[in-house]
Amino acid sequence: MAFEIVYKKSVEKDLAKLGKTEARRVLDKIDKDLATRPDAYPALRGQFAGLRKLRVGNYRVVFAILAERVLVLRVGHRREIYR
Repeated sequence: MAFEIVYKKSVEKDLAKLGKTEARRVLDKIDKDLATRPDAYPALRGQFAGLRKLRVGNYRVVFAILAERVLVLRVGHRREIYR
């Protein structure tokens, strides 16, 4: 079962901060892994309960699973993403 990937508007700004090569690497990982098995990634706790994360090197992708869709909320460096 393939999930539809939907991006929040602010993700475009997040990706612009990464640079072209890192942004491409993150997008490739999202398209490859989140489209097929988004539930395989760890759930977050605390104020981010209900969301999940995908690791791509030092970067994190925070997303939510909504029925047949995966909503990508934020992309950023691991030390800044949870602030």
